[in-house]
Formats: sequence, structure tokens, C-alpha cells
Amino acid sequence: MATLGNIFNFVPISRRLLLIIWPFLIIVVILVWLSSESMNILMATRAYSEGESLWSKGQKQAIFYLLRYTETQSEVDFRKYRERIAVTLGDKKARLELEKPDPDHSIAWQGFVEGDNHPEDIPRMIMLYRRFRHIDFMAEVIDLWTEGDRLIGEITVAAEELNASIWSGNANPARLRAFRERLLKIDTELTPLTDRFTRTLGVASRKTKFILLLVNLAAAGILIPVGIWLSQRMVRRGEEAEEALKLSQERFNLAVTGSNDGLWDWDILTDEVYYSPRFKQLLGLSEREMEGTISALMSRLHSEDKQPAEQAFEEHLQRAVPFDIEMRLLTKAGEYRWFRTRGRSVRNAEGAAVRMAGAITDVTDRKLAAVELFSEKERAQVTLASIADGVITTDTGGWVEYLNPVAEELTGWTTAAAAGLPLQAVFRMIDETSRKLAPNPIEMVLREERTIEVATIMLLVRDDGGEVPIVQSAAPIRDRSGHITGVVLVLHDVSRERQYAAKLSYQASHDSLTELINRTEFENRLSLALKSAAQLGRHHAVMYLDLDQFKVVNDTCGHAAGDQLMRQVSSVLQRRLREGDTLARLGGDEFGVLLENCAPDNALRIGDELRQTVADFHFSWENRSFNIGVSVGLVNVEDGLFTLADVMSAADTACYMAKEKGRNRVQVYHRDDSELSMRQGEMEWIGRLQKALAEDRFVLYAQDIVEVDPARRHGTHCEILIRMLDERGELVPPMAFIPAAERYNLMPAIDRWVIRTAFATISRQRAEGGGFDFGVCAINLSGASIGDERFLEFLREQFVHFGVPPQTICFEITETAAIANLDKAAHFIRELKSLGCLFSLDDFGAGMSSFAYLKHLPVDFLKIDGGFVKDMAEDPIDRAMVEAINSVGHVLGKQTIAEFVDSDRVMVMLREIGVDFAQGVGVAKPRPFGPRLRVASGSA
Repeated sequence: MATLGNIFNFVPISRRLLLIIWPFLIIVVILVWLSSESMNILMATRAYSEGESLWSKGQKQAIFYLLRYTETQSEVDFRKYRERIAVTLGDKKARLELEKPDPDHSIAWQGFVEGDNHPEDIPRMIMLYRRFRHIDFMAEVIDLWTEGDRLIGEITVAAEELNASIWSGNANPARLRAFRERLLKIDTELTPLTDRFTRTLGVASRKTKFILLLVNLAAAGILIPVGIWLSQRMVRRGEEAEEALKLSQERFNLAVTGSNDGLWDWDILTDEVYYSPRFKQLLGLSEREMEGTISALMSRLHSEDKQPAEQAFEEHLQRAVPFDIEMRLLTKAGEYRWFRTRGRSVRNAEGAAVRMAGAITDVTDRKLAAVELFSEKERAQVTLASIADGVITTDTGGWVEYLNPVAEELTGWTTAAAAGLPLQAVFRMIDETSRKLAPNPIEMVLREERTIEVATIMLLVRDDGGEVPIVQSAAPIRDRSGHITGVVLVLHDVSRERQYAAKLSYQASHDSLTELINRTEFENRLSLALKSAAQLGRHHAVMYLDLDQFKVVNDTCGHAAGDQLMRQVSSVLQRRLREGDTLARLGGDEFGVLLENCAPDNALRIGDELRQTVADFHFSWENRSFNIGVSVGLVNVEDGLFTLADVMSAADTACYMAKEKGRNRVQVYHRDDSELSMRQGEMEWIGRLQKALAEDRFVLYAQDIVEVDPARRHGTHCEILIRMLDERGELVPPMAFIPAAERYNLMPAIDRWVIRTAFATISRQRAEGGGFDFGVCAINLSGASIGDERFLEFLREQFVHFGVPPQTICFEITETAAIANLDKAAHFIRELKSLGCLFSLDDFGAGMSSFAYLKHLPVDFLKIDGGFVKDMAEDPIDRAMVEAINSVGHVLGKQTIAEFVDSDRVMVMLREIGVDFAQGVGVAKPRPFGPRLRVASGSA
């Protein structure tokens, strides 16, 4: 019944409230609606501004990628153009659809999405377009938009024409220049148009904002006075009756809410309790959520606090003990908070408590602060005890207060023993170099009132006389007001760092496997020796040692065996050297030896002893025994005639020659040794060739190959030749660098350059027409490329990339390269002939074993070795060789080509023999093969 009564009492209050506020509810609804519509229109205008920015950016980027496409002709640039032009085309599609009397909003939606407009903005953009299309400022914006779309249409037409021209191969420089000028002209027309569009849209936005502001202000100006007048009329009727009640309620609320405490009033006789609104608010409850009973309070007590609280209540009620306790209460959020509860009771004439009232205060923050302070102190103590540095604290007088465990270990003092002593008694520092007593850091901190860091390493003298190298710093300890109350001294033991530094220094100069010095340290010592040779005229010797059978051990027994072999060889070599000589591991199975102050005869003797020592050494591993050898390159250094690079290069070259001459020998380097000079010259070509490849300093030439019989001369083909440009831009003939490139495995990279450049030239000349009159182009390939499966795939990619017909390409391979790896050569030829390529066997006849292998190689042409051709007019044996090779070639169905044809007399004899083609300076001299093209590495 009481609950129902409360509901009935609530109804008239709600009805009166509704009578007062209903005009304002209507006003709020109307103003909200107007604001919403205004926001939609403004956001639509903003969306068009952002759309114009995206439109303009897309147009600019599209023009940029088209212009770059005219330069790079890369499909990536044209694809990026299409991605960017799609933004403007999407907006155009949306505009065209919205222009229709009954537009399809889904199509307009899709167009705006393609224009990169945010999906949430699109409905507003459609609304603004349809609703305000014919208003003057909006009409002008759309007219500018339409004009911009027309120019965009011109861009797309120009772009497709450009793409078609490039793909068809008709994009010559003049045509590309015309496209660029055309695109720049369109871009020039678009720029002021987009500026006008932006300005017009900005004017439209400001006009719209101003009109909407006026509408909202007008509505508010009309509705608010009406609402106020209606509300005042209804409120006035009840003011007189409620005035006294309100005054009383205000006084009570001020008294209760003026305090931050919650109030409670317990009628002990009826067991009813009044809990003030603030009381319930402290627990996170509303005014109706807590029953007015003492049990409602006790039910929220923490289980640990129930017994002390009940006891406090009982002692107060029974014996009038002051009631002031701290307890935890459960809040609505499900957490326990700490409260201080105080109260007093009212007693009747007999002294029995009949009423008790009091207050509660939230003291959780104070309790947590106390806990946090205790935790901080605990944490500080644990931190000081666990850090790796020593910490000593003193007061401002320099008297020791505390040492952490590390400081106790460093000084040899305990905190208990050191507390109250002056710092000098516990902590004595001396300079490591001068051994003088170091300044007191405490005095420095107190004098300068700042943190002092001493970077110099000092020695801490322990209580037992021991010395510890440390780095120290000292800082002031300040109270809350900023006054210095003490000093903290931090001591860092650098003993381990010094050990690490020494270890790192050793590792930086020594080989980890053999414990010998490494190449870096060897070169440092050699540099010093070279200086002494130059300044003091001393004679030194350097040896470069390369184990001859190390790879056999490594491959058959594994790397563990190889490592063990290196250790044992290092040991036996070290024992054969003089005191003061240097043995180093230079890398892999290579060693270096520096013999200082050693005459050439003694150096040669020591080198041969080292060679013999390794030859006599037997290496055993898992019941297997190996004999190894060593090749030694020896360089004698005197009078400062060598640089470090010269010595290392000369020793390496001499060692290489020792290997080539049969291994297990000592090769002495002499400046006038032509064979060594040639080998060293080839090694110097490595860097030059690599630099030429990186700088694209190669060019292609072409030499005609003509038919010998004039009556059959209905077509011609050529051989593509390579030349290098040196650092001064002068031509270098191929025989100057090809041997070095073959020896040091650089020919595959050169072959790939030739293929890319030749294919690009052929493709361009075929597209332009008029400058390409070769039916077949012959391209030389090295033996290293023929044996590489990746090179075969590379060739397939180049044919596809440049669109060169395979039947127009004849690959030339030398007879020696083909015979060296007959199976791979035959596989290589068959794979490319399946595409339509032709093959020619170069230098045929250099060895008479050629005829035995010829039937296994499906080539189309035999190029008769020029050594037979050039002298065939004077030497009948050479003529017979040419006749034999020609006859065998024809029997096997292959056409023959004579090289080195240098006179008409040789040409007549070739015609008599029946040779098919001739090539040489007597027929045609090499000429540049097309313009120089810089071709990207692509699929290389």
C-alpha cells in the first residue's frame, strides 16, 4: 500500500511538470530539426569542397603520371594515371545521373564513391544537388563542374591515344612532345577553372551558412518568447502556494549539502534509518536504492569489518564509548571504499539510547595514499638493494647514513658499521694515474648545488687495501621545498667493462677459429712494416698461402673437419716461423705471413719450409687420412716501392700463379715477370669492368655477314659486337677485357647487358622502320651463360618483354665452350631452337675433335676459324682445312661462314670452295649498332 501511495503522489507532480515544460519541448524539437537540416546542408557543402579537392588532386596526379608516362613509357605510370583519373570520372558519372529528371540514386552513389567521397557524405551531396540545383550560386558551381568534366574528357581521349601510340611502337620523340604539350595545355585551362570552382563554392558555403543562421535565429526569436510566456502563465498559478515550502526545503538542502559528509539518523525504537542524499551518493546510489534500515548498512560492510563495527555500535549504545571507526562499504560499482563513521546517541530519562545520528566521510584517497607511501618506501629500499651500482647517502655534513649491498661489497663496510662516520673514513678515492687523493664529491655537490658526474675512472681503495676501478656521480637530495637535505653518491664498478673492452679488442684483431690475427690486424702490421722499409731502408717479405686440398676435406667430411684442419695447420705453420714473424688467417683457407727484416734468400727458404711442412702434414678424421698442400705467393718489400694494396695484390697474384703452375709450390713475385704482370693486369680489370657495368659504359657495333655467291645475295645478316668506353670515353677493344671477364666470371653480367641493349635497339628500330635492314642478328654468348639455367629463363623473358621475333636472333657459341659441357650446351640450344632461334658454332676447327662433337650439336651455322681463312691464299694446308670443314658442314646440313676475310682473292677462293657466307674487314667494317640506349635492368 505504501508503494502504491508513493506512485499516486508522484502522478500530479509529473503532470504539473509536463504542463510547465511542454512549450519548451516543442521549441527544442523544432530547433533541433532546423539545426539538423542546417548541419546537413553545411556538411553537404563541405563534402562538395572536399570532393572538389579530391577531384582537383586526382586531375593533377593524372596529368603528372601521363607526363611521366611520355618519358618512361612504363605501364606502371599509365596504370597510376587511370587510378587517379577514376576519381574525376566517378564524380562526372554522379553529376550526369543527377541531371536526369528521375535519377537513379544508386548510380549517383556509386559515382561519388568512385570519386573517393566519404560514404556518409554522399546522401547529403545528392540532397544538395537535387534541392538547390537551380539556385544561382549552385548553378554556377555546377556549370564550372560541367566545364571541368569536358576538359577531363579531353585528357582521357589524349591519354588513350598516347597509350595506343606507345603500345604500337609509334611513339617517337616528336609525337611524345606533342602529347606533352597537349596535356599541359589542358592542365593550363583546368587550373583557373578549379580556382573559380573553389571560390564559387566558398561563396556558396558562406551564403548558405549566413541564410541558415538567420533562419535559426528567427525561429529561436519567435519560439522562445512564446514558450517563456506560456510557462510563466502556468508557473505563476502555483508560486504562492509553494513559496513557503520551497524556502524550508532550500534551507534544509543547504545545511545537508553544504557538508561533504553523508548524514544518517537511526530511530532505535522503530529501527528506521534516514540516509541523506549525500550518504547514498557516496555509495553511488540514487535516493530510492537503499532501504531505511540499519541492516541495509550492515549488509554493505566488508566481511573483515563487520565484527569490529558491530562491537563499536554495541559499546557506544551500552557504555557510551565514543563512536568513531573506519570501515569499508560496498559501492554500487562493486568496489569497497574506506569511510570514517562518527556518531552520538540521544538517551531517555532512564539513560537508554533511543536515537543515534552521525556522519560518514570517504577516506579512501587518504588510505590509498598511506598505502602508496609505504609501498614507495618499500620499493625504494628494494630498488637500492637490487641495483648493480653502489649507492651511499650522507647528510649535508658528509656523515654516512646508508650503504646499499653493492656499496657494502665495494667498500668493505656494512651500513651498521659505517653509519655516523664521515664519508672519508668509508670512501677513499685516488686518481688512477697520479695516485693522488681525489676531491670529495660531497663538497662539490653542496658547493655547486647540482649533480656532479666524474667521467674519469678513479680507484676506490677498499677497507682491506684492495683497489676497484669505478666511475662516480653525486646528486643532491632535496625536500619538498627544494632545500638540500643530503647527498647521494652512485658508484659504478667498471672492472667488467674493462674486461669486455679487452676481449672485444682481441676479437676485433684475431680470428675466432684459429686465434691467429685477422686480415685487418695483418694489414695494420704490414702498413707499419712498409713505413719502416721506406724510412729506414729495411727489407721485409710477405707471403700469401692458399691450402690446395681444403675443399676436399670440407666437402667430404663436413665443416667441423674443415675447422679442425684449419686449427692444426695454423699450429704447424706457427711453429715453423721465427720469433717476431706474423702469421694471420686472411679468410677461408688463406693465410698471410709477414717476415720483418728478412732477406729475399731467407724469405724463399722460409716459404719453402712452410710449403714442405704442410706437404708432410697428414690430417686424420674419423678413420680417414688426407694429404694437403699449399700454394705460396712471395713478395719481397724494400725501399718503400710498394703500397699496401700493391703488396696484397702482388702476393695474391703470385699465389694464383703458383696454383696455375701445378700447386704446392712457391711463386716469387718480380715486377718484370710478364706472366705475373698479365695476371695482375687481368685482376685490375675486375674493378674497371664492374664500374663500367654500373655506369653503362659499353656500346654495341654490328658487322655485316654477306653471302659469298653474288647470285644468291638476296638478304644479309650481321654479328653484334661489344666495345667498352674507358674513363676518358675512348673505345676499348673486346680482347683487352674479355679474357679478364671470362676468368673472373663477369661474362654472364656482360652477356645480359648485351641481350637487353641489343633487343631494345632491335625493337625500337623495327618499330620506327627504315633503319633496320638485317634479317638475322648474331649475338655471342659465353660458356658461363650457357651453363646457367637462370640465363635461359632470362632470355625467354627478354623475348617477351621487347617483342623481338626469335627467328631473327642467331646465338653464337664458341666451339671450346660447347665441347667443355656438351650436355648443357645441347640442352641450351634445343630449348631456344624450340622458340625459333638460330645457332652458330664459332671458331670451328680450332681442334680436330670438332668433327666428333658436331653431330651432337643442332646448330645452323659453322663459323670456320679465321686462323685458317686469313692465310688460305698462301697456305694450301689452310685451304684444305677450309674445304674439309665446309664439306663436313654441308653434309650435316649446316651453312658455313668464313671469318677474317680481308681480301678479294680470299673471297674468290671461298666462292670456288662453296662457302656460304663471309665476314671480315674485307667484306664490311664494324659500325655502331643503333643509338646508345640506357635500358633498365628489368628482369636481369
